[in-house]
Amino acid sequence: MVAKHLLSWFLLAVVAILNGAIRQGTYAKVMSELSAHQVSTLTGIIATGAVGWMLSRRWPLATSNQAWIVGCGWLLFTVAFEFGFGHYVAGHSWQRLLGDYNIFDGHVWSLFLLWLALMPYLFYSLGKQAARHNHNAEDFE
Repeated sequence: MVAKHLLSWFLLAVVAILNGAIRQGTYAKVMSELSAHQVSTLTGIIATGAVGWMLSRRWPLATSNQAWIVGCGWLLFTVAFEFGFGHYVAGHSWQRLLGDYNIFDGHVWSLFLLWLALMPYLFYSLGKQAARHNHNAEDFE
């Protein structure tokens, strides 16, 4: 399951790219760049969360260690893509790319990265909790 989840990062990347395209095509035209970045971070968390939840139901992870491996993998893939694509393809400076991590300036991108790292463990834990609850409910039948 770990390999399937790690490969599903490509699906999460597509969702994130679509989220950015929606931002640029709509609300970024009527608000500041920083505000659009903040809204986009929130919508990105929600959208990737929906995909992550579906993945966790389709391919449940067996252990918390697997969940942490997937979360760390997603985090590393995202940072590598962001800096690799952002600098070498999109032509952004390293300074601009690093600026997205400055939470003190209102850049909340770090929260999205934190979400990617925690999401698999959170959904793993919720799945285990639901399974325990269902098992306990069966004891009363």
